[in-house]
Amino acid sequence: MQALRVALTETLAYWTVVDSDWRPVEFADSYLRHLRLGADRAEGTTRAYAGDLACFLSWCEASKRELRAGARDLSLFVAMLRTTLVSRAGSGHGKVRSPGRINHLLAAVRECYKHAVANGELEPSVLAFLYEVSDDRHLPAELRPEGSGLRYRARPRHVQRVRRGARPVPVRREEVEALLEMCRSWRDRFLLVLLWFCGLRVGEALGLRRSDLHFASSAAALGCTMPGPHLHVVSRDNENGARAKSGERSVPVSAEVLSCYDRYLRERDACPGAGDCDFVLVNCAHTPFGRPMTTDAVRKWLAGCSRRAGLSRSVTPHMFRHATATELLARDAGLDVVKELLGHSSIRSTERYLHPDLDAQRQAVERLGPLDFAKGAR
Repeated sequence: MQALRVALTETLAYWTVVDSDWRPVEFADSYLRHLRLGADRAEGTTRAYAGDLACFLSWCEASKRELRAGARDLSLFVAMLRTTLVSRAGSGHGKVRSPGRINHLLAAVRECYKHAVANGELEPSVLAFLYEVSDDRHLPAELRPEGSGLRYRARPRHVQRVRRGARPVPVRREEVEALLEMCRSWRDRFLLVLLWFCGLRVGEALGLRRSDLHFASSAAALGCTMPGPHLHVVSRDNENGARAKSGERSVPVSAEVLSCYDRYLRERDACPGAGDCDFVLVNCAHTPFGRPMTTDAVRKWLAGCSRRAGLSRSVTPHMFRHATATELLARDAGLDVVKELLGHSSIRSTERYLHPDLDAQRQAVERLGPLDFAKGAR
């Protein structure tokens, strides 16, 4: 079994699982099609899930287990994951899977089984192998939700214990300035200031079209009521695979973004093929000229730029997003403001972007003030 990309149109595609004869495996294909088309999830999501499901279905095939038996013996599948080295190419090659990676894989398997049951492809009883049902009868009254009667909840039977990992470290201002010095074009500088000042996900930045940029003082002539220079994050299928994760929003832009964009436009206008492309960020220095940049290209460019700048670590696009939130909160922007700017659906998601540095923590401790030891010392 292996994952395979299925192109439906020029911009719409999803990933599925095929057998050794290159035929789609209906159990996985039905769920992955629903995930991409019915649930409107990103193509990259189906790619990750397809790889996980191919791993599980390959194990079922090798051990001669039907789908029901695969669910019943899922603990044996977990044992295989914990003890078998990863053979496919990638960062995990030659290593055993981490508990977090195993949990991610098991989640894909459970969701696929749930979809098969909902579609009538499997009997509902198969879910008893995957979930255990408990109730709140032993909870203190203060912890029970309002309303009478027992409340039941299902939780996965197979979950690996994951140690709390280190929190992601935001990119520092001095690192951004060092990267800016290493930039060889105004496009690269524009991308850096866009990530730093706007807090965009890399997919949101690469999915921007020129029509999404309202960089004039007023865009009323375009039917937009938001005052001041800003950009619109729009959820759409793009040929470069870039996608806005959480719907649509408007983001104000700073003077630095406007200045870099004006200079970048001169480079863009001189780039062959760029005039026919509506994407903002395009390839100007390598083929295919004038076509939209991809996420992989940005990650590789940032890694190379980090090395040239002599940084002690490789900067990633998402480190800018954490930095934007940290900088805004340090300047007394409320959590609700940062939530809207970052496009989070829940303020709890925004809270994960809080990164008070050591200096701020020391200053907070020192603000507690001195204690008077004089009376006790007499």
